[in-house]
Amino acid sequence: MSFLKRLFGYSSPNSNEIMRPLYRAIVAQGRAPHWYEQGHVPDSMDGRFDMISSLLALTLLRMEAMPILAQQAAWLTEIFVQDMDAQMREAGIGDVVIAKDMGKVMGLLGGRIGAFRGALENADQGALRDVILRNIYGETQIDAKAMTHCIAALTDFWQNLQQYSAEDLMGGKIV
Repeated sequence: MSFLKRLFGYSSPNSNEIMRPLYRAIVAQGRAPHWYEQGHVPDSMDGRFDMISSLLALTLLRMEAMPILAQQAAWLTEIFVQDMDAQMREAGIGDVVIAKDMGKVMGLLGGRIGAFRGALENADQGALRDVILRNIYGETQIDAKAMTHCIAALTDFWQNLQQYSAEDLMGGKIV
């Protein structure tokens, strides 16, 4: 029966689509020029992944604090996985490698969530600096001014997330 529904255009939309506005808002935030200009995040595929996944991790942490959004957080993560899969395919990466890399992508996202959780719960600026160095800059040498910008911008993003209702988040109304 579901085959006929799809064939004749009666298929129901994917449930996770309700979270697409929030995902688009996170991606837009992650692509903001200030990260790359003032924050000196490498303006590369990896650098953009690092920013988007870091902002997604912070958003998922905020959603975690709202048990009513548990399902929506799972849907948001699904959209991220679908997007990363599509980005890898567009870059010419094959199916076998994508399957392995998607496990790595999910591990990186989970690691960021845990690292940010620890630093933010303890309001530890030194820990936050270490999380940012490890998860955004990696081996890249970074000057103090750029690091200060990145810490301040991520802290502002986190603090702004605290002000949003579940409805705001679901609607992608984050600034």
